[in-house]
Amino acid sequence: MEHVKKLVEVDKSLVVKLKVLSAFENLSVKALMEKAIIEYVKKKELERFEKLSEEEKEDLGLLLLMQQADKEDFVSEDDVFKMLDE
Repeated sequence: MEHVKKLVEVDKSLVVKLKVLSAFENLSVKALMEKAIIEYVKKKELERFEKLSEEEKEDLGLLLLMQQADKEDFVSEDDVFKMLDE
């Protein structure tokens, strides 16, 4: 995981709320903010995915499968057509 150090100005009242929440969550303020950002990004990705058409979802699924494929593994054209005929 790549880490980028960035200073962000935050309103004082929000800092107080973050400190209180971090105490309840038993996390550092930094860890709490990271957790919140990760959850927010996941939520937005899910919202975006849900707006896709069925065809776009299938295309995305195929793309994800292709990214996981072993690029060194080779299958002949004949083998592919044999599998499609089954």
